[in-house]
Amino acid sequence: MLQIGKAIVSLDVIEKKFICDISKCCGACCVEGDSGAPLEEEEKQIIEEIYPVIEEYLTEKGIEEIEKQGKTVIDSDGDLVTPIINNKECVYTVFENGSAQCGIEKAFFDGKINFRKPISCQLYPIRIQKYEEFDAVNYNKWDICKPARELGFKNGTPVYVFLKEPLIRKYGEEWYKELQYAAEHIDEIMKKM
Repeated sequence: MLQIGKAIVSLDVIEKKFICDISKCCGACCVEGDSGAPLEEEEKQIIEEIYPVIEEYLTEKGIEEIEKQGKTVIDSDGDLVTPIINNKECVYTVFENGSAQCGIEKAFFDGKINFRKPISCQLYPIRIQKYEEFDAVNYNKWDICKPARELGFKNGTPVYVFLKEPLIRKYGEEWYKELQYAAEHIDEIMKKM
């Protein structure tokens, strides 16, 4: 583990290789799992505000579920998350050419909103557990991401490099530079510990 600012970063974030390969997984992370995407408290308000714009991107079933459950929900673990449909896909999931995609992100890429998608989605396979004094930044290995691990290994791309943009979005440019420095000098750092 490395401490960078208020974050304790698992060495897996530096050592494991990963590049999403949506052509092989078909966006399974938007469909699989026991719960919706974890949300930060401020994202709840953002989703409320942008909903009138993103609604046109969503499926009928997604809209129906939002009308029943709400735009965000508290799951069985007490966490704020996106609602899901029939214990499967996120209500904000849309399907194109056989792949699951994010309706929120589609609106973002169309220039209609300035919120790309929940940070937990953009950061995957990193999962952040918030504690009072620090964030635990961990790599989450999920079977459905096997193609991403294979592609990352083939290209030699570490998780933190693949996730540069969302890590900067979450923690800032200076924080990312510290992480990058630590990754590039990990052997020296570990010898000193």
